[in-house]
Amino acid sequence: MSVHYSTHLLLLADLGPRATIPAGKGVAVLPTRSSKRLNSNGKASNGEAFNAQNFLDSAGVARKVTEFRKKEAVFTQGDPAKNVLYIQKGGIRLSVVNETGKEAVVAVLGPGDFFGEGCLAGQPIRIGSATAITATTVLVIEKKEMIRVLHAEHEFSDRFISYMLSRNIRVEEDLVDQLFNSSEKRLARTLLLLARYGKEDKPQRVLAKISQETLAEMVGTTRSRVNFFMNKFRKLGFIKYNGGLHINTSLLSVVLHD
Repeated sequence: MSVHYSTHLLLLADLGPRATIPAGKGVAVLPTRSSKRLNSNGKASNGEAFNAQNFLDSAGVARKVTEFRKKEAVFTQGDPAKNVLYIQKGGIRLSVVNETGKEAVVAVLGPGDFFGEGCLAGQPIRIGSATAITATTVLVIEKKEMIRVLHAEHEFSDRFISYMLSRNIRVEEDLVDQLFNSSEKRLARTLLLLARYGKEDKPQRVLAKISQETLAEMVGTTRSRVNFFMNKFRKLGFIKYNGGLHINTSLLSVVLHD
């Protein structure tokens, strides 16, 4: 029996508003260091939410800014695991392929998400592939540099640990979702996750183009079933197509309905 995975990395610890830095390829190192510290609520001592992007900009973290075209591979299953990546803009699709060639989508990530952090736990090779789903800019931080920053900067370390714990919770929720919920509920939940429902920052509401084949892989069902439910959601006013896929928060009623 094959196991399908749904999105689990989108509604994680809120990393705050994202600052931007010039796009392009090259190493960016900024000299100043952050003096902010987190309180028990994960906020800086001045009351502002901790901002991972601003921290990476201000803490002198050596990292490479790299742009990827739509459908371009960031890394491939089996590649050496040498760095941690942080999405500045765009989106990333994580997937795995089994020995028979069957592919499953593990997650679709957005701005503010880390990925590739398995190298920090001694993972020698990538156990899955990462592909840009749209034009995407990521910060590539070498393993040694990431470890240095985690040891030296307590506020960043605390936030990163919180992020990883939240990810574990999401994995458990995904497993329960796969075991006990219908494909209709799983699709509704996946769309809400993609729309970043429940995030402290503003939900996206309008999603970048995502194929029904990809949604089917994420939900663990067939494309025809996804098409059936998407048409049903549209007729009920939960979603609409107008320059993109608009997600209405009323879609939550599908998830909560018994």
